[in-house]
Amino acid sequence: MIGKISTGKSFRGCLNYLHEGRLQQSKALQEIEQEKKQAQVICFNQCFGNKKELIQQFNEVRYLNPKLSKPVLHASLSFAHSDQLSNQDKIDIGKQMAKDFGFENNQYVVIEHADRQHQHLHIVANRVGYDAKTVSDSNNYKRIANFCRSIEKKHQLEQVLSPRKFLSKEERMLPRQDIRKEALKEVIAKFLKQSTTMKEFQNKITAKGYEIELGRGIAFTDAQVVRFKGSQVGYPLLKIENQLALNKKQQQEQQQQPSMAQQLREVIQQQKQQEQLKQKKKNSRLNNREDLDYDKRNKF
Repeated sequence: MIGKISTGKSFRGCLNYLHEGRLQQSKALQEIEQEKKQAQVICFNQCFGNKKELIQQFNEVRYLNPKLSKPVLHASLSFAHSDQLSNQDKIDIGKQMAKDFGFENNQYVVIEHADRQHQHLHIVANRVGYDAKTVSDSNNYKRIANFCRSIEKKHQLEQVLSPRKFLSKEERMLPRQDIRKEALKEVIAKFLKQSTTMKEFQNKITAKGYEIELGRGIAFTDAQVVRFKGSQVGYPLLKIENQLALNKKQQQEQQQQPSMAQQLREVIQQQKQQEQLKQKKKNSRLNNREDLDYDKRNKF
């Protein structure tokens, strides 16, 4: 069993992703992505309703502590291929996690997806309770690992100590890398080449499903509410600003220079003018010669 946990800013972004999948370029593709996810809420706690209603309810309670910037707690639990749990088992595991992490009296939902060969769950909780108190996120990474080991023993599940357990044989041969970071780096590199202003760059990045924070530095949050500083993926704010300025300068220089087609037209025009001038001189010489011959013939 593999557990991942993170905190984030947006209930809307997190629940949209869990219900609909990654943001697609068209409505038709989005429907396919949503159908593939097969998201199902199997447990509600202190909340109810569809996605839109859940987002509204979570946001109403989060403002009991308006100073908290990251009220979203999002955990994913992935089970080994050999593990086959009933719906009640999954609900019990969600409730056990809520108890162990201290949000059993807060709003949370347990969502199941069926787009993988192995069973997996997502738990979205409000770190802010109805009493306005906040659930701590201290040592969450260590706590989630300990939680997974205890659940494996309690439910007699296969012990999975590495996420590589879920990879194909071909994928296991690849060097270990942070897939999220690599995906973000590719997106930044692609749209940085295509942009000349920060606004243009931001629009392209957000259209791809990322949120951008700008201040003294820059940070990116993906659709699963995982946040990376620009410096963590090799793109600090200064580097991005310098590249945008360079792109703008190169664009201006290109606009000032005549196009290749225009240059070719000018060369052809010059050659044509030179040919016309040569022909004009040649005709003039011929005319002069004819006049001279005529004079000679008619002199006597």
